This record gives sequence, structure tokens and C-alpha cells, in this order.
Amino acid sequence: MTKTFAPSRRRFLKQSAAIGGGLSFGFPVPDALAQPGDAAGAEVNAWVVVRPDDTVIIRYARAEMGQGSMTSAPMLVAEELECDWEKVRIEYASANANVRRKRAWGDMASVGSRTIRNSQEYLRRGGATAREMLIAAAAQRWGVPASECSAAAGVITHAPSKRRLSFGKVAGAAAKLEPPKDVKLKAPKDWKLIGKSVKRVDIPDTVMGRQRYGIDVQLPGMVYAAVAQCPVFGGKVKSVDAGKVEGRRGIVKVVPLETFVAVVADNWWRAKEALRDVHIEWDVGANGNVSSASLMDFYRTGLDAQTDIAVARKEGDVEQALASAAKVLEAEYYTPYLAHSTMEPMGCTALLKDGKLDVWTSTQNAEASLAAAAATAGVPLENVEVHRVQLGGGFGRRGGAQDFVRQGVAIAKTMEGTPVKMLWTREEDTQHDFYRPASLIRMKAGLDGSGNPIAWYSRVSSTSIIATLPRLPLRPPLAPAEGVDPQAVASIYDIPHAIPNVRVEYAQRNAHVFVSPSWTSWRAPPARTRTSTGARCSRNPRRISACSRRPRKRPAGASNSLRASIEASHRPRPTAAIPAPWSSFRSTRTRKSRSGAWCSGSIRDTR
Repeated sequence: MTKTFAPSRRRFLKQSAAIGGGLSFGFPVPDALAQPGDAAGAEVNAWVVVRPDDTVIIRYARAEMGQGSMTSAPMLVAEELECDWEKVRIEYASANANVRRKRAWGDMASVGSRTIRNSQEYLRRGGATAREMLIAAAAQRWGVPASECSAAAGVITHAPSKRRLSFGKVAGAAAKLEPPKDVKLKAPKDWKLIGKSVKRVDIPDTVMGRQRYGIDVQLPGMVYAAVAQCPVFGGKVKSVDAGKVEGRRGIVKVVPLETFVAVVADNWWRAKEALRDVHIEWDVGANGNVSSASLMDFYRTGLDAQTDIAVARKEGDVEQALASAAKVLEAEYYTPYLAHSTMEPMGCTALLKDGKLDVWTSTQNAEASLAAAAATAGVPLENVEVHRVQLGGGFGRRGGAQDFVRQGVAIAKTMEGTPVKMLWTREEDTQHDFYRPASLIRMKAGLDGSGNPIAWYSRVSSTSIIATLPRLPLRPPLAPAEGVDPQAVASIYDIPHAIPNVRVEYAQRNAHVFVSPSWTSWRAPPARTRTSTGARCSRNPRRISACSRRPRKRPAGASNSLRASIEASHRPRPTAAIPAPWSSFRSTRTRKSRSGAWCSGSIRDTR
């Protein structure tokens, strides 16, 4: 029998109304800061919990934002564990527990498409270690050598006697054993799960509307906050006049803080609308005079500088090769600041009570969120729990930059004991992004008489993400060379082509505009990104950039499988010869290059 869902318009609106800016999902307020899901099973190690009914819980430490690694990462554990994938359930690892257990789960960040590349080995070892402990527990019960036992599909078998025990029967005993110091990982030829097409664990909830995002948080007695931030990066609140909204229905309070003003109300829409009537005077400081033109001039100083230039790569003698080349081509490329524009705007729900802080937020790095929340609230790390939810998009915006967490906690700190959901408008989200950096790039190529490249020169002038966001020194092994931001020169300094003379330089020019990694930063370097011109925001001198991207065709034979990802992470990159002469380039005014990038200046034949 098929039932048709056909509610009345009034009923539909009542049931689907999202007063707080999201679907009305209930989120429990925890009584204690603890790793969920442990009570009903035995923890064999940090990654694996086995219940008496043979259900296997695999903990996932990173973030899920639609990239699918909440399925693929646990597959790595399950492959070595030799469990039944149909009985696997996946839970987020607790950032609070990670602090208390001395980072048992290691790095919790999902940034730069590195989840599988960076964690595949220790995830597999986690599964293999748990497997050996389960086998050892079964062998002890039978009084036989562990070498005579094996595991498959969640069952341990003693080969000589054919006796069998499921994981659930021995998990409690296995949890009491000392983990082996070394385990043997399976050879790729023996993989049963890795490389196979597996249904993603997050899809059913996403399709059925059951998925919980940070924007969906609903707590008893919760109030809602909308924020206005200084329209110039680095600016501060000078004065606030909230006379027009004081005493207005539903308005709880106006919270002026150092760099932003929040209006708190009984629903988010009221807070947002009331914020329009709050008069805010900003102290924009020296950056108030910055314009798109002055930023361009600032980056151009990097192209023309004779000193303070870092060399990312140097092979052969580029100057001599260019001087003797039959033809020299020059081009300049410019890409503006690019907003991440995630589907779910920035937001944070926080509850500070009795020295304990609970935070619900869509984050790419739960550890960073926990640290930012603890520092803002002034409580120990151990007293903070970041409740994990799926992200409505990340692209790097929700990784290192935890400004939205600091804001949410700062507001909640003024209302201790009351849960506060802070949510940005789309306008705030666009205007106050941590953008992909703008870049100005000069390139030269020298060709021989046959049109083959014999020299390649590039200089990149841009803000360093690493030097300004995590504020780390630019030196190896983090950087390819002293003073070089690897993201700024990505796919330029590491071109695989067989060009005998190469020189790639980096001019660090750190503007006041906040920057962070983005999807295009990792997968499309500045010189290969096709962008449109920026549209100037009427409220400030910043340039808010739009971006148009062409869909990319997957090469024939390319694979998205987990197997390919792991194998590719260890495969050396070959040095390739240029497949065709470069002499097909023609001198022209602004034109689109073969890579799809737009030249802001011109491609010139200088010889």
C-alpha cells in the first residue's frame, strides 16, 4: 500500500518552519563530558568498540561535509579488522576525549583533501591491532596458540578444531589485553573492502532529511543571536546606539563586543531584523582607506621587487636559457579574493554553565574548535565538549579560521546558563570570509627553434595563508623552501614537465584581508583558475569576488576508489616531457590560456 504525502499548506508551513534558521531537530544536553556509545560495548582500542550483538562501532575522528570520508576512513579500519561491514556503525570521536586521552585519535582536521592520504596507515594499524587482540582473546579461551586462529567477517576460527567465536563473545576479554607493539598489515592483493564500491553511510539520512547540521541545533530555552561585524578587516566597534530596539517584542539583549555587535532574541529572524535598527559606529583604522586598486599596487610590488624574494625551485640557468631562446613568451595572471560560499552559513551554538562549555558547530577541525572555545570562555580544555555534526559545506573555511566559534562562545559567555545559537546572514558570510588569497603572477617561457620549452620562470605575489592564519614559519618540511608558502606556488613550483631550466619565486605580500585555504586553492592553483572580475561591496573597500568554474572531465581510466587514493599517495610523480610544442601560443591582448586561466595583462612574444 502506498501512502501519498499531501499536507495542507498551513500544516506544511507550521511543521517545516525553522524559527532558529534550521530544521527543528532536538539535541540532548549532556550530563557529562564523555565519549558517546561506549556503555553498551567493549572498547578494544580507540578506534574499535564491539558490542555483545557483534555490532562494531568504528570511530571517525575527522569531519564529514559531503566528501565521503566518514565512509572511506572507517573502511580502512574495517579492512584490517576483518569485521562484517554490514554490522559496522560509525560514530564521531570526541574532541574532548582526544584531549583527555593524549590525542588517541591524532589529527582531527579534514582539510586539503588529506584525510585518507595522511591517516590511511595508522587507521589500518588501528584495525589490525584490534583484530590481533580479538584473536588473542579467543585463543586464550580455547587454550590454543593464536597463530592457529584467524578472523574473517567478524568471526574468529581455530583452524585445527574448526571452533568459532564471534567478535562480540571475546571483545570484553580482548579489551583487557596489552596491544601488540607491531602488527602486519594486509597486502593490497588481499584487500576485500578497500577499492570496492560501498554505500556511503551518510546518504540515507541526507536524502530523508534526517541529517543534522550545525544550523539545525535546537535546545530547551535556547535564544538566538544575529551579528554585525566591522565592514573593514581589523576594525573595531566604536559606539552602539540600541535605543530603537530596547523593549521591542522578543528582544533579549544587545551585546556590543570588541569587533562585532550581536542582537539576541527569542528567534533568529527577530534578532536579524532588530540588528538593522541598531546604529553602530565603527573604528575602521588605517585599513579603511584600502581599495582594490591599492591592493593590486601592493601585490605588484612583489612582482617588481629586487630583494626579499624567496626561491621555491631553481634548476639550471634560467637567465642564460631565456637570453639564448629562439622565442620568449611572457604573461601575467591575476586572481581576486574568492569566498568559500558554503551552503550552510557560519554559526555556533554554545552553552556555558557551571564552568563547563558545550559547543555545537559545523567544523572541519573539532580540535581547533575546542581550543578556540576554551580560550574564549576562559575554561580548561577538559571542560569543553564540541558536539560533532555534519557540515553544510566547508572547502577550508571551517578549518583553521574559528572566528564563528569564538563569536558564539563570546555571546554565550554574557548569558551563562542559557544556550545561544549564533548564525550569520549570507551577507555576513560573504563579506567576512577568510578568502582564498588574491594572487598576481608573472610567467616567462623560453622556447627553442622547434618550439620546445627550455626555460620556465614564475614569480607569485600573494598573501601567505600559513604565515597569517596558523602563523607558522615558512620553512621545510612545511614549505618547499625557506620563505615560500606551498599553497601560493602549488602546481607551479612542482610542475612535472622535463624543462631543463626552471626558477620559481615567491614574494610574500600579506594584506589585511583574512585568508584561508579553499577548495580551489588545493585543486586549482592561482595561475590556472578562471575567474570573473570582482564586484565591489558598497559598504567597504573590499573586493568581493565571484568565480565561475568549468566542470572538469575525468580522464579515461581514472578511478575514485579508496584503493587508488592510497596507492597514489605513495606513487612517485614521473617527470614528463611536454607533449606538444608551445609555439602554438600566439601573441594577443587579454585572452584565455590553454589551462583556462584569464590573463589580466597580455601574452607577449619578446623575441
